[in-house]
Amino acid sequence: MPQGIKSILHKINRYFEILVAFAVVGVIGIIILPMPTFLLDFLLTINLTLSVLILLLTLFTKNVLEFSIFPSMLLVMTMYRLGLNISSTRLILGHGYAGEVINAFATFVTGSNYVVGAVIFVIITIVQLIVVTNGAGRVSEVGARFTLDAMPGKQMAIDADLNAGIIDDQTAKQRRQDLQREADFYGSMDGASKFVKGDAIAGILIMIINLFGGVIIFSLQGSLSIMDAIDKFGRLTIGDGLVSQIPSLLISVASGIIVTRSGNDKDFGSTLSEELFASWKVMMIAAVVILAIGLVPGFPFIPFFVFALILGSAAYLVRENEKVEAKKDLHKEEKNRAASAKESEDAVASCQVEPIALEIGYGLISLVDEGSDSSLISHITSIRKQLASELGILVNPIRVRDNLQLDPNQYVIKIKGNQIAKGEVHTNKYLVIDPGTSDFDIQGIPTTEPAFGLAALWIDGRDKEKAELNGYTIVEPVTVLVTHLKEILKKHSHELLGRQETKNLIDEIKGRYGVIVEELIPNIMSLGEVQKVLQNLLKENVPITDLVTILETLADNAVTVKDTEVLTEHVRHALQRTIVKEYLDHQGILNVVTIDSQLEDLIGSNIHKSIGGSIPVLEPDMITRIFNSVKSAYDEALMKGYQTIILASPKVRTALKNLIAITFSNIAVLSLNEIPSDVQIEIVGMVEFR
Repeated sequence: MPQGIKSILHKINRYFEILVAFAVVGVIGIIILPMPTFLLDFLLTINLTLSVLILLLTLFTKNVLEFSIFPSMLLVMTMYRLGLNISSTRLILGHGYAGEVINAFATFVTGSNYVVGAVIFVIITIVQLIVVTNGAGRVSEVGARFTLDAMPGKQMAIDADLNAGIIDDQTAKQRRQDLQREADFYGSMDGASKFVKGDAIAGILIMIINLFGGVIIFSLQGSLSIMDAIDKFGRLTIGDGLVSQIPSLLISVASGIIVTRSGNDKDFGSTLSEELFASWKVMMIAAVVILAIGLVPGFPFIPFFVFALILGSAAYLVRENEKVEAKKDLHKEEKNRAASAKESEDAVASCQVEPIALEIGYGLISLVDEGSDSSLISHITSIRKQLASELGILVNPIRVRDNLQLDPNQYVIKIKGNQIAKGEVHTNKYLVIDPGTSDFDIQGIPTTEPAFGLAALWIDGRDKEKAELNGYTIVEPVTVLVTHLKEILKKHSHELLGRQETKNLIDEIKGRYGVIVEELIPNIMSLGEVQKVLQNLLKENVPITDLVTILETLADNAVTVKDTEVLTEHVRHALQRTIVKEYLDHQGILNVVTIDSQLEDLIGSNIHKSIGGSIPVLEPDMITRIFNSVKSAYDEALMKGYQTIILASPKVRTALKNLIAITFSNIAVLSLNEIPSDVQIEIVGMVEFR
């Protein structure tokens, strides 16, 4: 719609109540002031237009409350018509002419015989007065009485729904108001119907006055003979009566329609089509009856045959439509049953803890915006792909949700419902990490980088350029969070590999390497035993991307060895190049810290099996001395710039790793069997028994 038209409509709507007030007051002016014929034509046209509009509105009204102003509108239109009757009577009696509209009605309806017009007028008046208006008034009266009688019960029903939690306070308040408005409507319609009845009676009286008054006045004045006066004023009177009573009849019909409507959320036409043509059997029987009547001698066959054919065709179409709807209903019922079963499954699943969950404070919700280039969701998808490529497992979807109990900038990482890690990021700042050359020469919020525990600062965007010039590493907030998440998932990847995930991995390679899978599972090892070996590998950051080699090694050794810990060592030997390549320096040399032979003997002679695997059972003092020695060797190698790797004999590797895992989880322990023969080893330290 053009902007100019919108502006005009807005202004009209703004001052509409003022215009209505002037229009209602103007009705009094019509009664008092003489109207020129052209203005009367204009006002009569408005009367007919409004009557048609009101009738159509009632046809498309679904509930009486949608047109609650109707009783007041009925009163105003009645007064308006009476004012037009008085104005037209003044013109008829004074000038013998009341405009083109009245003249057109008189000429068109009466033709050459005004007696026919008079009969038509009387019939319209009788229909309106006795049938339509009287019936509508009675319906309004009964409707008002029944609505008032039913009001206490409906009020109790509303209160019951409110107490049961089915509706809220606002809905209950609205329903009570609608109930009161409905009672007021029927009461107002009962009174307004009396005005319509009085209007019809007044129309008859005005018609008599116009006819006899005009004949007497113009015949006595000598301007017309008695017969000419009767002919002229008979036509004018009938035209005036018709132009008044037809709009009145339209509004009376509208009042009858609206008070007999039952609220069903559909308009009159939709309800009529659905209910009148609801049964194909009824229409088919009616078609046969109509056709039989047409075959009776003396009755015209063609009209009856045409309508019988229409009814029969409609019955056929309705029947075919019912078949289609029945199929749809059956399909819908099946879908509902499936949806119900799915909801039951979802209800059970919703009670289970999620494998991985990321909870964020409300200040971090903006990071989840999928429309953003740095969306947290897209980063998480990339993490899952990276872990699948690096470790060989597909991480379950990560549930991201807000947690109002957290601080605005906090987040929590949970695995199987348990909090594993937490951190804090500022969405409107950047994290800078000192490369270790100097102290921070910039203002910011001191913090610790959550993934690797490095000293860092949160700085504003205006200081970003200065941080870059100082050589600081600058990290965006979402990158800080996803990096922490990735490291946590890598560290706890063995906890995320369940039996179902293991089966999914094996099923993926079964199509190409079905022989290996069929030989191993379940004939030699169970799925749970294979899962245990894979978990042991992931626990020490050994990727399981080469699953074929792992399964082949298990198939070769599991026939005679049932201990999953020992089987894990066999697999590690088979994956030696995959394991070692992660620790080689840029020259391809493996820098290691060895174990003192006396210490190895001590550990080897005290190994015991436990639920958590092999572990040396030593005195607390001895364990403390071992930890101190490991830390000393670690710090010394780190100062020299070497990545610390402990090299032990195959006999004690597992037990030593289990011993230091809690305190030194980031230190890898390899055995001599896991070093390929072509890899050069350089010893950079030793763990001694002091």
